[in-house]
Amino acid sequence: MTEAKPWDGEQVRKWLERRFAAARLDQAAADRRGYEAQDDYDKAAAEEWVCRALQAEASTNDQAAFAKRLKDLIGQDEYPQTGIYDDTKFERHVRGHLRKIAKMTKVNEGFEKTLRYQ
Repeated sequence: MTEAKPWDGEQVRKWLERRFAAARLDQAAADRRGYEAQDDYDKAAAEEWVCRALQAEASTNDQAAFAKRLKDLIGQDEYPQTGIYDDTKFERHVRGHLRKIAKMTKVNEGFEKTLRYQ
């Protein structure tokens, strides 16, 4: 059986920074496309919100603490954000991004993928 690779908090922070920057670019692109891209804008805004919320945490150094923070965020009722088009879709996208990162955290895989498009 293979050994699990150790948790790398620096790599997680780097991944969050890159996804934050990519989400900002995606928001700008969706904003330029106008009305038909409002859902894309909300999706990118949700990813930006998630990355910002997790970047500020010191819990990225410990896998268990990071997983607990993700669980706490998933359990929230509301995710305050201004400038979005549809609150319901935004919150659904936020929960989706949080669940994706929670799965990545559980298996400790995927944080090495730092390209813009995933």
